[in-house]
Amino acid sequence: QVQLVESGGGLVQAGGSLRLSCAASGRTFSSYAMGWFRQAPGQEREFVAGISRNGGSTYVADSVKGRFTISRDNAKNTVYLQMISLKIEDTAVYYCAAILFRISTMQDAYDYWGQGTQVTVSS
Repeated sequence: QVQLVESGGGLVQAGGSLRLSCAASGRTFSSYAMGWFRQAPGQEREFVAGISRNGGSTYVADSVKGRFTISRDNAKNTVYLQMISLKIEDTAVYYCAAILFRISTMQDAYDYWGQGTQVTVSS
């Protein structure tokens, strides 16, 4: 069982930056690849970024490439999403999720989810 708790969301102006954190419980964090997803009002949840178990491989959606960076610290059981040059269209609830073994862009493949953290980008 893995419990995930996101933090770091908030209100930021367009062009600003935020860093989201996702703290995981349990001793098996390093067994899981991790992903960040987001869901804007009235839209489906979409994949944002993923990172392999040891952090050696990452994958970022085209919509955020060059602006968002995913990283992890297995010693702290934490995964991060650094977001820069934020745009109004980045406004969404951001979720972290854990998947056993390999990164996937498919939300149904993930085993555990956090409760989400709201990111609001204003003009």
